[in-house]
Amino acid sequence: MLTLSPQLQAKLTQPLRIGNVVVQSRVLQAPLSGVTDLVFRRLVRRFAPDSMMYTEMVNATGLHYVKELPKIMEVDPRERPISIQLFDCRPDFLAEAAQRAVDEGADTVDINMGCPVNKITKNGGGSSLLRQPELAEAIVSRVVQAVSVPVTVKTRIGWNDHEINILDFARRMEAAGAQMLTVHGRTRAQGYNGPAKWEWIGRVKEILSIPVIANGDIFSVEAAVKCLEFTGADGVMCSRGTMGYPFLVGEIDHFFKTGAVKPAPTPVERLQCAREHLWMLYEYKGNRGVRQARKHMTWYAKGFIGAADLRGQLSMIETVHQGMDLIDQAIAQLMALSTDGRTIMAGNMDDLALV
Repeated sequence: MLTLSPQLQAKLTQPLRIGNVVVQSRVLQAPLSGVTDLVFRRLVRRFAPDSMMYTEMVNATGLHYVKELPKIMEVDPRERPISIQLFDCRPDFLAEAAQRAVDEGADTVDINMGCPVNKITKNGGGSSLLRQPELAEAIVSRVVQAVSVPVTVKTRIGWNDHEINILDFARRMEAAGAQMLTVHGRTRAQGYNGPAKWEWIGRVKEILSIPVIANGDIFSVEAAVKCLEFTGADGVMCSRGTMGYPFLVGEIDHFFKTGAVKPAPTPVERLQCAREHLWMLYEYKGNRGVRQARKHMTWYAKGFIGAADLRGQLSMIETVHQGMDLIDQAIAQLMALSTDGRTIMAGNMDDLALV
């Protein structure tokens, strides 16, 4: 039976305070490029109404040269609390972008100092700032001066196993004025491979007075509890575990608040969510949204009979109605196999793979 220690339970009943922003949840939805747009955040928030959401990361340099804000920066006034995440390596550009983020409705401004992707790091952004701690410190200080909302940072534990400098880096971020630090327990060299090194998150928590959020390998309620018990962190941030599974943040938040485990959605319920996700993307972005939906649809199609074939078909949809028809057919087949939609026997191991 999954339980919380008395110390952790006492912490989780208290709101998360990020500077002057009070969040009624200790579970955060991570910013994910190409994933956490307005549509996806609405689905996550349906199951986790109190959680902090993050936009996809926004290029501060790009904002400097355009008058019209990109769609990835668009937020709904009803989706608060919301943070807009920015990336760049130029303090002045980031300060200007942060001001525009606040004008757009951001409750906090998050600076990405952890993205491992080459096209980001080669231009000095993301996790490359771990190798430039003085510049990272200057960035945070400049952005803090530019906006009235809390400034937060998301980073990794170091560049590689030989350059794990998160303790010094974390101290610098707090000294520069960051009001919260999210630590992904992997190095830049790891990417998303190998287990997250949660022990470093625990060490960061021991030396900072601002909230520390644990990120990395949070794929279930059990993992979230284990992570917080191990690290002593102030909350968890869910990333890849929510891809095709927007229920995860809400499941963890529900357990943190009640001590009860919510029943997992059935395959039919997951496909019904996929169907709605597809339609919402179409309404929001037109045919471009349908193309973007392909990856989402394949993430939903896991863990039931026929899932592998369905994934292949959904990955090639050209129109919203084509996708809707495929999902409707799959739902009908599952309902025929099981009156409650709980089809647990699959034809091969691929079909048994769960998000």
